[in-house]
Amino acid sequence: MNTATLERRSGTALVARRVLSLFKLRIGVVIAVTALGGIAVQPGRAPGWAAVAALFACVLLASAAAGAFNQWWEVDLDRRMRRTRGRPFATGELEPHAGWLALMIGMTVLAGAAAWAVANLAAALYTVAGALVYAVVYTVWLKRRTWWNIVIGGLAGSFAVLAGAAAVNPELSLQAWLLTLVLFLWTPPHFWSLAIACRDDYASAGVPMLPVVKGDRVAAFAITAHAVALAVAGGALGVVSHSIVVTLAAFAGGGWFVFEAVRLQRQPTRARAMRSFFASLVQLTLLLAAVMLDAAVK
Repeated sequence: MNTATLERRSGTALVARRVLSLFKLRIGVVIAVTALGGIAVQPGRAPGWAAVAALFACVLLASAAAGAFNQWWEVDLDRRMRRTRGRPFATGELEPHAGWLALMIGMTVLAGAAAWAVANLAAALYTVAGALVYAVVYTVWLKRRTWWNIVIGGLAGSFAVLAGAAAVNPELSLQAWLLTLVLFLWTPPHFWSLAIACRDDYASAGVPMLPVVKGDRVAAFAITAHAVALAVAGGALGVVSHSIVVTLAAFAGGGWFVFEAVRLQRQPTRARAMRSFFASLVQLTLLLAAVMLDAAVK
C-alpha cells in the first residue's frame, strides 16, 4: 500500500471522526432508535419499512442539527472542559461562523418537512420540537443557569418517541405516553452519572450540573430515585402492553440500574459513576429491544 493511499484513508477517517463528533451522531442514533420504539408501542397499522426508515433518518437529522448547535453555541465551555476540548469548534479545526447556524436551521426544517411528507404533521412537529428543546431550552436557556437543566432539557429525547408513535396514529396511546415517560425519567440519571464522573470538569467550566451544585451524594440519591421510577414505568409499560417480554426486560435492566445506582450512592466515586452510566444504557437498550421484539412477534 503506497503513501498516497494511506494518506487518503487517514484523511477519510479524520473527516468521519469530525462528523461523528460535530453532529453527535452516536447520541443521535440512540434518539432515532427511540422513535422506532414509539412506532412499536403505538397500536395501529405501522408505516411501511421505507417510511419507517425515512422517519428514522428525519429524527437523526434533527438530532444532528441540535447536537451541532450545542457545540456551536458552547465553544467557550467546550474549551474549558477536558472531555470536550477536542471538539472541532473548540480546537479551531472548524470556525463557528454564521454559516453553520444556517446549515443547522436548514437541517431542522428539512427534517420536519420530510417527516410531514412520509408520516403526518404531528410526527413532523414532534421531530422539530425535540431539536428545539435541546438547542434552545437546554443549551441556550438552562444549561448555564440551573441544575434543572437536564431534567427539563431531557424532554428533547422524549419527543422522538412521540414522533414515532404519531406516525402510526396521532392520537397517542397510553403505551406511547409510558415510553415517553421512560425517556423523560432516563435522561437525568444517565447524564448525572456522567456528571459525577466529570464533576471537576463541569465545576471548572462553571456548568451547574447537580453534582456540582448539590454534591455527589445528593446526585447519587437522585439517580437511585430515577432508576427506581424507571423500573416501575417500564414495568407498567409491559403490563399495559400485555407483554411478558417487555415486563421482564424492564425489571431486568431497571433492576441492574437500581443496583448500580445504590452502589454509587454508597460510594460516589468516578468508577461507580461510570458503571451507573453504562447500566443506564443497558436499561434503555433492553427495554427498547423488548418493545420492538414484542411488536415484531404480535
